[in-house]
Amino acid sequence: MIKEIEATELAQLKETDVNVRVIDVRQPAELLRGIIPGSEGVPMHTIPLRMSELSKDVKTVFVCHSGARSAQACMYLMQQGYENVFNLRGGMMAWHGNGHEIGLPASA
Repeated sequence: MIKEIEATELAQLKETDVNVRVIDVRQPAELLRGIIPGSEGVPMHTIPLRMSELSKDVKTVFVCHSGARSAQACMYLMQQGYENVFNLRGGMMAWHGNGHEIGLPASA
């Protein structure tokens, strides 16, 4: 069972927990449409290659456009023994739909 977090809950968590990590699994071109400020872009297909960069001890929230790809990333990581992973329910559509701030990637 994938653990999910709502957009408003993530916004509050980002304000209170400096250790939360937000990873956006969309492709670089998709990130140009807007990101959650402070999130990191890690395209979904690179996650198996970059697992050593992910700490099992840090609460990590995965994001995509609608929540489907990020849910797949969470499922994969859970199968690899990661328990502290969460899917942003509804993805960027929910984040934006709830009126939260949208930023641009640093490379934009």
